Amino acid sequence: MQIKLMSFNTMHCENYITKRIELDRFAETIRGCGADIIGLNEMRGSGEHPGYRAQTEYLAKQLGFDFYFAKAIDVKGNNPYGNGILSRYPIVSAETVMIPDPLVRRYNGYYESRCVLKARISTPAGELTVLVTHFGLNPDEQENAVATALSALEEKHCVLMGDFNVTPENGLLAPIRAKLFDTAELFDKEQLSFPSDAPRIKIDYLFVSHDFSVSSADIPDIVLSDHRPHLATVSI
Repeated sequence: MQIKLMSFNTMHCENYITKRIELDRFAETIRGCGADIIGLNEMRGSGEHPGYRAQTEYLAKQLGFDFYFAKAIDVKGNNPYGNGILSRYPIVSAETVMIPDPLVRRYNGYYESRCVLKARISTPAGELTVLVTHFGLNPDEQENAVATALSALEEKHCVLMGDFNVTPENGLLAPIRAKLFDTAELFDKEQLSFPSDAPRIKIDYLFVSHDFSVSSADIPDIVLSDHRPHLATVSI
């Protein structure tokens, strides 16, 4: 059985060119990619500000998919922000695993609490575990994110995807690569993901456990969010 996976930092479903939130355009783009399970970063939940609505749920209804939203923070009051997942198949269970904030901030950059969304999904070929995460910008945040993601992994039928905010040569990814397969190894040429209109770096990833067979991977030329999506087709 083949399953198409997609990792997409949506920038809260804001069109990178028009600077407007365009939920229907994002739903159409996801549908056009043909993905079965989609990990989403920078999603808004329903909040007190009119710009904060249940974006993951809205996309799920447009696609006819199951969903889960994992709040990492509240923005300026009761305005949830975090990761989401959409699935063509039923989500059996899901939880929000918070990434610990560094006890001491060692850098001068912007710090933000982050999380790992962990979902178990029932497919006709068996159950999958899918982790969706968005790493922080500072190395101490990223170290905690790697440790949290590794602790949430399952040995079999496991997917880890998201915006890691590090480039492929960064040694922080070594412990992840020791346990999972980086689907970008199937690229026939270098493919970059950010910024979407003229990408200079790759910071978006889609890793799978070694019991999957990966038939293809791609970062398509889609300019909608500030990130391009990362796609991979796997078989159980």
